[in-house]
Amino acid sequence: MLGPVLLAAARNDRIRRLVSAAPLTRPVVDRFVAGERLGQALDVATGLTARGLCVTLDHLGEDVHDPAEALRARDACLALAGALGDLGLGERAELSLKLSAFGQSLPGGHELALRTVWPVVEAAAAVGTAVTLDMESHPTVDSTLAIHEELCRRFPRTGAVLQAALLRTEEDCHKLAAAGARVRLVKGAYREPAAVAHQARREVDRAYVRCLKVLFDGAGYPMVATHDPRLLAVAEHLAARRDRPAGSFEFQMLYGVRPAEQRRLADRGHRVRVYVPYGTDWYPYFMRRLAERPANLAFFLRALLRRG
Repeated sequence: MLGPVLLAAARNDRIRRLVSAAPLTRPVVDRFVAGERLGQALDVATGLTARGLCVTLDHLGEDVHDPAEALRARDACLALAGALGDLGLGERAELSLKLSAFGQSLPGGHELALRTVWPVVEAAAAVGTAVTLDMESHPTVDSTLAIHEELCRRFPRTGAVLQAALLRTEEDCHKLAAAGARVRLVKGAYREPAAVAHQARREVDRAYVRCLKVLFDGAGYPMVATHDPRLLAVAEHLAARRDRPAGSFEFQMLYGVRPAEQRRLADRGHRVRVYVPYGTDWYPYFMRRLAERPANLAFFLRALLRRG
């Protein structure tokens, strides 16, 4: 019951101001967000890669209100790509971004987002890494996949995210797998209507398995983004049954969530990539993490009580 409430709170400016201003919030947020500055995120990234893990870094931001904000998001991501090049991290560190931070929801936003994100993808390719386009709520899916298709013509390693919760996703998996795309499969962290999305958790899990089968059967590169032990086991089983060699797929998990499982999978020879968010616009991301798993919310509340 708390999930929909927290997802609604993620887009409430008044609650955003209250939570952001609370002196007890920051130490708890630090479990899931690698700081507000680029340097802090790079410290986390280099620490993870030194332990044999890969990372994808996300300069947090979404739903910008004017083109100037979109350009600031572009510049922040260009700085991130340059820093990864300077560190020589290459394929071990990638970028993730939301197109709504690049103006996608503004008038003429599809063209603006494509034009603004292009130099970021180009800069990432120049330093030997790639960009994955995070998926947002269902009205953005067609635009995001169209931009992904356009980028892949020049930068074929550009990744896309698909949400198993959406009814359309199995068909989208077929298309992207046939095209040889890099696809991160997630359950979905947005509150969506029944007309476009599965509502029951069991239905979402079943859809996730169906989509996994499509991706592992295809010519692309599956990125299995889940912390669910049942789904992780299914993915390992599918990889073995399809004779998928190491390096032809990967697991992805969030920074601060199940680090022991990240280590276990890496020790079994799998490529494991940790999603490392950073930046001042952490509030929507943080609230979605609380909504996804009761354990995250319980951790947050326990930490607040201890510090109170």
